[in-house]
Amino acid sequence: MKAAELDYELPPELIAQTPLERRDSSRLLVHDRATGETRHRRFDQLAEELPAGTLVVVNDTRVLPARLRLERPGGGVAEVLLLERLGSNGTWEGLARPSRKLRPGQRLGPVELIEPLGEGRWKLRLEGAPAGEAPLPPYIHEPLADPERYQTVYAAQEGSAAAPTAGLHFTPELLARFDVERVTLHVGLDTFRPLAVDVVEEHPLHSERYEVSEAAWAQIQSAERVLAVGTTTVRVLESLARGAPLSGRTDLFVTPGFEFRRVDALVTNFHLPRSTLLALVMAFAGVEETRGLYRLAIEERYRFYSFGDAMLLL
Repeated sequence: MKAAELDYELPPELIAQTPLERRDSSRLLVHDRATGETRHRRFDQLAEELPAGTLVVVNDTRVLPARLRLERPGGGVAEVLLLERLGSNGTWEGLARPSRKLRPGQRLGPVELIEPLGEGRWKLRLEGAPAGEAPLPPYIHEPLADPERYQTVYAAQEGSAAAPTAGLHFTPELLARFDVERVTLHVGLDTFRPLAVDVVEEHPLHSERYEVSEAAWAQIQSAERVLAVGTTTVRVLESLARGAPLSGRTDLFVTPGFEFRRVDALVTNFHLPRSTLLALVMAFAGVEETRGLYRLAIEERYRFYSFGDAMLLL
């Protein structure tokens, strides 16, 4: 697949800067892959769109307060974004900037830089628990009044550098209307990293940690139909459907032509151009079908990206 097939033009004003007052009042663009029918709904009408017997599977990862604003020795600002815990002794992998001005052995407040890993990444040691800010994506310029709005209402397992944003639309009341199972995949920033190659399949996708209980996987396997909430949930389910263990790391790269073995329907937000997430959606719904849905969403002034509206692919 050519990376250019993942391009589209988005008016900047359609990038949602703040969450809606009520999570489930966002819009929901519904597309039935079997009939080709498309309709406009609200997220709180999701239950009316799902066939009986559908199991809703969510990713219960919790976002770390991972953005640390620090001071360099001798003055000057620095920023560390924690990506993943490497061990029980306080070692982490993180992004640090300005990376060219940093050196191994330097201390930045509670952070000690150990060694550079390339591309701005560092192995580092953190004193205590992460105590920074929510790591909002760079396209969000408005401050977040309530950090919990960048968490799903079912977030439980701390470890992500970014939110599984399709789940941000659920309220406890809406969630209670479904038969729900949980999986955990800790989201890394590489999931959102734009493609830097001309051929999509040549993009290096870094692995992410996941875990699924034996009981949850048994329930998922036996379900009549499975709705995956978000692309991260898809990657867990389709990894396990291919024989992966119940916990470990996955670097499953879903691109058009992929055979889906356990996901029957998908709820997802609208994704950045040239992203692996958009490639996954195209694999599920079809390349031209997805491009058409994105054109329609732009024409109808849907809100895009993390705090934006959602799409249901049946």
